[in-house]
Amino acid sequence: MSPAAAPRGALGVLAATQLLLIMDTAIVNVALPSVGADLGSGAAGLSWVANAYLITFGGLLLLGGRAADLLGHRRLLLAGLALLATASAAGGLAPNPAALVAARAAQGTGAALAAAAAFALLLVLFPDGPARHRALGVFAAMGGLGGVLGTALGGALTALLGWRSTFWLNVLAAAALAALTPAVLRGAPPRPGGSAGSAAPARRPGFDLAGAVTGTAGLGLLAYALVGGGEHGWLAPATLATAAGGLVLLAAFGLVERRAAAPLVPPDVLRRPVLRRANLLAGLAQTALFPMFFLVSLYLQHVLHHSPLGGGLGLLPLSLVVVAVAPQTGRIVFRLGLARTMTLGFVLLAAGTAWLGLALSADGGFAGTVLAPSLVLGLALPLVVVTTNVAATADALPEETGLASGLVNTSQQFGSVLGLAVLVAVATAVTGTPGTTGTPTPAAETGGFRAALLCGAALAAVAALLAVRLCPPAPVTAPPRRDRVGEPR
Repeated sequence: MSPAAAPRGALGVLAATQLLLIMDTAIVNVALPSVGADLGSGAAGLSWVANAYLITFGGLLLLGGRAADLLGHRRLLLAGLALLATASAAGGLAPNPAALVAARAAQGTGAALAAAAAFALLLVLFPDGPARHRALGVFAAMGGLGGVLGTALGGALTALLGWRSTFWLNVLAAAALAALTPAVLRGAPPRPGGSAGSAAPARRPGFDLAGAVTGTAGLGLLAYALVGGGEHGWLAPATLATAAGGLVLLAAFGLVERRAAAPLVPPDVLRRPVLRRANLLAGLAQTALFPMFFLVSLYLQHVLHHSPLGGGLGLLPLSLVVVAVAPQTGRIVFRLGLARTMTLGFVLLAAGTAWLGLALSADGGFAGTVLAPSLVLGLALPLVVVTTNVAATADALPEETGLASGLVNTSQQFGSVLGLAVLVAVATAVTGTPGTTGTPTPAAETGGFRAALLCGAALAAVAALLAVRLCPPAPVTAPPRRDRVGEPR
């Protein structure tokens, strides 16, 4: 394989991994009603089929990123894909709701390892600059496409072959990616901490077990509280106790990291102002973006009476714009600069979300309410996703690529979970009393969706103001190491 072909092949596998992980959430969500009918599970049980994945995914991203630095990016990618395939097979064979929830939790664990390792490998293979911007654009395109493909495939597979086929699709896709990974990411894997061809590898740093336990448990409890708060109420005793426990563990994590010989997250990394602001902006972007997909799908199904498949395909124009614009984001960054491109993206996100919220109508149609603002959002999505990822990883040293990946992925995942929980709660509160049929009237539901989207637009506007003041760091100029760049481990 030629040197030019190797990065292209590697990017193809890494982008396909990203696509699979994004698809997985949507494809299973579409199948949930059929799961409940087959396994006899109520709404509460079905919610945990989705939530178990979100909690383990969000809680383990940071640990997965640091583990990729210590154990090897390629090794952890293969381990994550193997676990994802195995857990998906267990989900496809699940005899009851409890077994399915356990399988989904294991799927989230595999997804966290694979996501952190895949993003770290992208940072390793594509140094900061136009090549990385193009690669991140491809990742953003996969994110925009994954939700729509997941919805479409989930509806089609569930209708034709049953809900279990959605899990077996994951098995086949993860197995295929695991088989391709060694071929496109070739190179003799050196021991962690050493370089290829070195006679005496450097001493491997110790593993911060106390930091791993407190950090992972704290993030997991916080994710659990966010998910539970959206369902059972933010002031419910269980929600408050879980959130308090998560915050206490994260505070303990901060104390542990200051004293650890080889901390999971070195304190000096978190003192970098650009990294902190970029991770905050990455979280804010997903807080506004992720719920928008969910709310628009509900509007198309509940108010305009589209089928689940039609509700997913209603977002196809947005995804096509993302796929077209994302690869060009690097050129836009080159012309406007990183901070201006990011600000433009957040301005478009705020304007498109506000336009969408104000356009919704109980007696409207797709073309008159959703289509035009969704095209603006298709322009915004790659600009904010690519630029926040660039800023969050630009000053990462070669040995910090997994850590940078884990941090930004964690920010995005928690932004998604927080945004969905808060904005759906806003929509529910505004929707108010059901109509005479026992369900909310179309006008009431439309009002709830509008309020939630306007809240998302306000968050995007705040992010735009923060982006104006972002001062991107100079690209890292540390000398490359073959075990980190030329030969991914």
